[in-house]
Amino acid sequence: MRQRILETASSLFYEHGVRAIGVDLVVERAGIAKTSLYRHFRTKDELVAAFLEREDAAFWQAWDDVAARHRDDPEAELLAHMGWIAERVARPGYRGCPQINVAAEFPESGHPARQVEYEHKREMRRRIQALGERMQMADPAGFSASLSVFINGAFVSSRVLDPGEAKPVLADTAAALLSAYR
Repeated sequence: MRQRILETASSLFYEHGVRAIGVDLVVERAGIAKTSLYRHFRTKDELVAAFLEREDAAFWQAWDDVAARHRDDPEAELLAHMGWIAERVARPGYRGCPQINVAAEFPESGHPARQVEYEHKREMRRRIQALGERMQMADPAGFSASLSVFINGAFVSSRVLDPGEAKPVLADTAAALLSAYR
């Protein structure tokens, strides 16, 4: 039941935005009673945070799968990350990073969803910095900051990229940042 609620809410939240979707619509689309929703999620805010946690877990699973294939080559790993992120950005129906989307809807820094968003973005910086350290960059923190800003920009800019453009743009920019920080 919890999974059905979360899958339904996640789909609706991603497609239409969190503020546009009320719990009544989630209940209707999931085919459940409202009491069932509140048995699993005490508030809509808790449901929104669970949606972002679910998205966060899927993102890091994809990251970890790529990292496992390139354990001994951090540069190849980085370029492989740019590849799957480009595929993500270019997929039909992509509406941007769920964490960024929700952050735009909830400006209150203490909101539970903003906490998930903040941790997600910090984790990206941490992982990119670790790659920079493995590549023995002089300024892995600066590299991480620059690449994180670029990746988040790609998430936001997906609609202005022509079909097939995301992959070379991400690969070329990552290569340029690698060169600049070496």
